[in-house]
Amino acid sequence: MSLKIAFQGEFGSYSHQACMQACPDYEPVPCPSFEEAMETVRSGAADLGMIAVENSTYGRVQDVYHLLPQSGLHIVDETFVKVSISLLGVKGAQPSDIKEVRAMSVLLGQARHYIRDHNLQIKNWSDNAAAARSVAEEGDKHIGAMASELAGEIFGLDVLARDVEDHQLNTTRFLIMSREPNYERRAEKMVTAFVFRVRNIPAALYKAMGGFATNSINMTKLESYMVDGSFQATQFYADIEGHPEDENVRLALDELSYFTEMVEILGVYPANERRQ
Repeated sequence: MSLKIAFQGEFGSYSHQACMQACPDYEPVPCPSFEEAMETVRSGAADLGMIAVENSTYGRVQDVYHLLPQSGLHIVDETFVKVSISLLGVKGAQPSDIKEVRAMSVLLGQARHYIRDHNLQIKNWSDNAAAARSVAEEGDKHIGAMASELAGEIFGLDVLARDVEDHQLNTTRFLIMSREPNYERRAEKMVTAFVFRVRNIPAALYKAMGGFATNSINMTKLESYMVDGSFQATQFYADIEGHPEDENVRLALDELSYFTEMVEILGVYPANERRQ
C-alpha cells in the first residue's frame, strides 16, 4: 500500500507541486478544502497533509490558523514553494485576447500589477487548478487562468505569459502534518510551533512574551485571532527557534504558562533552509 499525502486543491495546484517537491514518494490526494485535507489525514485515509499557511507577497492564509489547533494533527515539517504564476489560455489564444482572468483571491493578490497593467477583469475561483480546468472546459479564448505551468500541462492549456507575479521572490510556506507528533531533534536548527491564550489581565501579552526575550529566543511568527465569536477571547499562534528540550526554551515556556490560560504545542520540526 502506497503512502499518501492530502492537499487542498486539484491536481496542478501549487499545493500539489509542494507535495511532489517535498514528498515525492507519497501519492498526492486532492481535497476541496483545508478542512477536508486535514480530515483525510485524521481519518487515516492519508498519512500526511500538505497545508499552505502563508505567502511572502499576500500574507497569511487566514482560515488555516483557526483550523490548526482544532485539527487533532501535528506539524512535523515545513516546505517552501517558489510561486511562479503563469497566465494560461486555450490553444491558439494570444495574451491580447484575454479579457477575464480566474484564480483564487490569494493568487490574484500576488499578480496585481499584471492584472492592472493589462486591464483584466478578475473572477475569484475556488482553486487555481480548478480555474485552469474551467478555462479548458469552456474553450473561450477571452478567458484565462492564473496558475502553475503544471496546471497548464494537465489541462492542455497554452502558457500565454510566465512569471506574472509582482515579486520574483514570491514564495508560499507549507506545513506538513501528521496524526502522530515527532519531537525528535532531526536537525541542528529546530522550530517549535504552539498556540496560547493569555489571561484577561493588564499587559498579559507583554508579560507572556517577556520570557522569550530574557532567554534570547527568536520568535519568528506571532499571529492573533478571535475564538468562540468573542472579542474577549484572543488566541495566539507562535513559531520560535529552538526545541522544547533546550534549556532556554523550557524556561520561556514555563514563564509563558504563568500568564496564560492555555498553551498547546502543535509541532516540533526542522527549520527549512528556505527560511533564510
